Amino acid sequence: MNMDGAPFDALFFARKRCVPERLGSFGFRPDGGGHKYAVPILEGHFLLSVVIDAAGAVATNLVDTAAGEEYVLHQTPGAHGAFVGRVREEVGAVLKAVADSCFVPFVFQSAEAQQVLRHARDMWQEEPEFLWPKFPDNAVLRRRDSSKWYAVLLVLAKHKLGLDSDTLVDILDLRGRPGDIAARMERGACLPGWHMNKKHWYTICLDGSVPVDDILHHLEESRALAGK
Repeated sequence: MNMDGAPFDALFFARKRCVPERLGSFGFRPDGGGHKYAVPILEGHFLLSVVIDAAGAVATNLVDTAAGEEYVLHQTPGAHGAFVGRVREEVGAVLKAVADSCFVPFVFQSAEAQQVLRHARDMWQEEPEFLWPKFPDNAVLRRRDSSKWYAVLLVLAKHKLGLDSDTLVDILDLRGRPGDIAARMERGACLPGWHMNKKHWYTICLDGSVPVDDILHHLEESRALAGK
């Protein structure tokens, strides 16, 4: 566990989705409906097993090979010292490699965000780009022909949008014509563009407040504007 209560191993896979097709090439082998990868660490003193079940959930097991017993001290927040620090470092290196090689970002988890991403992929073969390592919850969609952005997806607390809630929400920034944006603002169908030029961009909360068909129509309109 870390100081926030999250398991140490879970931190490497937060907001990520497993790509099963990549597991075999990394070294995972089928195991009881899931996949398992085992590797010795600390000069063979420990055996680390990483198990990914059919749903993509990750579990780890670290065994002291001399004692034949499970080692859990690296998962204990209050455990300190050079040795346990080295264990955490080597376990972390393996888990990071698994996450980087076999998982992809799954930042935007609302049904609306997933439909936006699917629409961009199916219609235009365009994928989200995560451009800012310091802001892993921010991504853009851009036209392949002009390289211009037509959508920005983010995750943030609703209170940052002026709403009375601390709940995290997926949001979508889109291009629009100034007159259309003003009309939508008056109807309460959108918010001022988050961190964008508010004359030409607006924000939609992907929380069920706007019908999906309307969102996809606005997405297509935004992409058309990015081509001009």
